[in-house]
Formats: sequence, structure tokens, C-alpha cells
Amino acid sequence: MLSALIFVPVLGAGLIFLLPTTLPSSRFRSITLVPLAGLLLWTIAIAAQFDLTQTGMQFTERLPWVEWLGLNYHLGVDGISLPLLVLNAGLTLIAVFASASNIERPRFYYSLLLLLNAGVSGAFLAQDLLLFFLFYEIELIPLYFLIAIWGGKRRGYAATKFLLYTAVSGIFILASFLGWVWLTGAQNFDYNPNLTASLPVTTQLILLAGLLVGFGIKIPIFPFHTWLPDAHVEASTPVSVLLAGVLLKLGTYGLLRFCVGLFPEGWSVAAPTLAIWASVSVLYGALTAISQQDMKKMVAYSSIAHMGYILLAAAAATHLSLLAAIAQSVSHGLISAMLFLLVGVVGKKTGTRDIDKLQGLLNPERGLPLVGSLTIVGVMASAGIPGMVGFIAEFMVFRGSFPVFPIATLLCLVGTGLTAVYFLLMVNRVFFGRLSDIVTDLPPVQWGDRVPAIVLALLLVIFGIQPNWLVRWSDAEAATLVPGYSIVQTIQTSAIEIPPSKEVF
Repeated sequence: MLSALIFVPVLGAGLIFLLPTTLPSSRFRSITLVPLAGLLLWTIAIAAQFDLTQTGMQFTERLPWVEWLGLNYHLGVDGISLPLLVLNAGLTLIAVFASASNIERPRFYYSLLLLLNAGVSGAFLAQDLLLFFLFYEIELIPLYFLIAIWGGKRRGYAATKFLLYTAVSGIFILASFLGWVWLTGAQNFDYNPNLTASLPVTTQLILLAGLLVGFGIKIPIFPFHTWLPDAHVEASTPVSVLLAGVLLKLGTYGLLRFCVGLFPEGWSVAAPTLAIWASVSVLYGALTAISQQDMKKMVAYSSIAHMGYILLAAAAATHLSLLAAIAQSVSHGLISAMLFLLVGVVGKKTGTRDIDKLQGLLNPERGLPLVGSLTIVGVMASAGIPGMVGFIAEFMVFRGSFPVFPIATLLCLVGTGLTAVYFLLMVNRVFFGRLSDIVTDLPPVQWGDRVPAIVLALLLVIFGIQPNWLVRWSDAEAATLVPGYSIVQTIQTSAIEIPPSKEVF
């Protein structure tokens, strides 16, 4: 069942690449939607058969591959990866639906989107360290071309910067994986956290540091974030949807699966530093977003801030905070995808994303009233307004992290307050007031531009009202991910006093 999530989009990409170039771009888009709709239904079918009471991998597949190298084709899904698989399938479908009907070189474009979907799914499913690394590296190739060919004026610079950063990220990750296999004496690259117990804490910290740098670049976390704003600004709207909604989640997934899961003792020692790092990243992202004039760049910096919440939750490593880290990953994926879609519509209809040049777009006669209303919904979700999924995810992060790291949690709370500040500035300038001269007589917004954002807005509200539909898939797995080594005791041993909590081991 799991292999289909990888090979169906690969086969679809091959078939699309064989189609004649004389077909119109809209026909390529329609054909691409067919396998993606099937993949979404297949992923939902896997979720329907998923046993919520069982921990560990389900639907596992294992075949020997390159035995002399210790590489096996080993797939599995659990409560950590399942929500992200559904997110990947859904947002890829939305990105294709939102693609322009007259895009250039459509055969190559849609083939790359399918290959990107396959690479991300493979990374979420891989239970072999080397297999994960291969999928992790494969996905950067289609994304590089998607930015370099269909991006903005500085697309070459942004794509090259993304490629270099991701390549460096992969080097650190591979080095840590190779070091783990060599030092533990493992016979292959199978994911086996039990082998880590034989390593001294100092060795664990060294290997963990490599993974933190690697996944910190991908998430991204300050100061490894500089590639992200450039990539978002130059990427087309559908690519930005996938970049923020799905690709960044490879970093958060790696943080939970390989950092917390593979090095629990080392993670317990590093946790206080990571909590400080998270609060710095949150505040930096929020304060930098306030100063942006480009709507798209503002949303990009907001992603940096919201990714810091996930690092804080992972550092606390309580059952609730780890569950919150998964929920925040999905929540951010939905919210950021919606905001990038709407900013893309504003840019396409007005010809600019400059906040200082836009005004009054909520005008019901000559503006973009529905786009403005949906943007306000997305902004409310990002700022953590009750009734939205963003509130649920952030409240879980803060509730699960405060007993362990109260100061860092309070600093991150300031960050979520700043989210309301910079998005309120954007909404007030762009959508309220008189309609500016530069955006008069706007062309009408087609339903093809409205439907994806409406669907995402409904999901934000549905999961905000009924959060159990989101978190129940990961509850059992989050409990097993809690390090057996007490983070509280580790901190107290270092003479740092924190309030006791029944939620922490």
C-alpha cells in the first residue's frame, strides 16, 4: 500500500512526459489531477485502516536492495508520518489545481510536481536511514527546476541558493547517519533507536549536532533561514504552497524522528539550549516580518517564527508538547498554503505585492472582497485566534512546554502576539481604506483562484472546532517518543530550577 504513494506519481510523471507538446497547458493540468486525486484517496484509505491504539510502524514493507551497502527498501507509517502524508497529497493536489492554465513548458512542469510529491512521500515513509537520505536529496532536484524555470526575476539566484543550502543540509545529515552506523556497529542502516544506548552522551551530542544543523537548515531556524525568503519571493504561487506547506515539514519530521527518536539521552542534555534557540528564532522571525513591504516575504518570515514553536515543543519533549509539534506542523502547512495562495491572487490581479502601494482591496465593487475576507481568516488562524486550528496547535505547544521551559515559552508567547501585529499591519494597509489608484478596475477573480483557498479555510475552521480529528492519529506515537531520560532531572542536575510538572517524566 505504501509503495503506491511513491511509484504512482513517478509513473504519472513518466506518462505525462511522453505526451505530445501540442496539448494545451490546461489539458496537462487536468491529466495531472487524476493521479493526484487517486493518491489523496489512497492516503485517506490508509488512514481509515490505521490502528490508533497501536504504536510503531504499520503497513510495513521491506525488501533487500543493496545488501553489501546495508541499504534496504524499508517503508512504514506511524502517527508521526501519517498526518504529513495526507498533507503532502492534499497540498500537491491544490498546487496543481492553482497552477496557471497557460503555463510555459507544462509537460516538464507537471512532471516535476509529481516527482516532488513522490520524493517527499518517500522521505516520510522511509525506515532506512540511507533510504531517507536518498529521498531527502531527490526532492531538491525538481524543486530547484521549479524555482529556476518558473520563478521571478531573480529566480536563478534563489534556486541556486536553495540548492546549496539543501546540499549542505544533506551533508550534515549523511555524516551523522554514517557516524551512527559506524559507532554503534550496526550491520545496516535500519532505523533502530535501541542501538544508540551503547554510545556515550558526548558522542550522541556530536552526532545530534550534525542532525540539528541539517534539519535546522531545512525547517529553517535562525540563523540558517536566509534561503527561505528568497526562494518564496521568486517561486511561483503553487511552488510556494508546496515549499511552505510540505517541504519545510521534512525538517520538522526529521527533528522528531531522528533527533528526538534516535538520540533521546543526547536530546535531554541539549534541550535547554534548543529551547533558547527556539525563542530566538520565533522573535527574530516575527520582528523581521514587521519590517517587510512585500506581502510574500512577510508570510515567509512568519513561517520562520512558527517553525520555532515546533522546536520549542520538541525541546520540552513531553507527551503533550510532542503531540503539539505534529499538530503545529500540519496547522502551519494549511495556514501558510492558504496565505501564499491569496497573496498570489493579489499579486496577479494588481500587479504588485508591495504593501505601501496597495489599499482598499476589500472594496466590494472594484476590489477583491472575497480574497480579502479569506486573507483575514488566514491571518486570524496564524495569529492563534480561538476557533481556528492555529489556536489549538499553539495552545498545545505552550501548555506542553511551559512546565519545562517557562521563560522560553513566555518569549514565544510574545512572538505569537507579534504575529497579530505584523499581519494586522498588512491587512489594515492592503485591504482597508480607499482603493488606491494603482489597483482600480481589477479583473474579476475566477473560481479556480477561489476554490483552493476556500477549501483550506474550511479545514482551518473544522480542525479548530474539532481538533481531535487532527491529533488523534498521533496521540499514541507521541507518548512513545517521549525520551526515557528525564529532561527535568537533566536540567536540575545542571542547577537550573524549574517548576515540577506531572506531565514530565
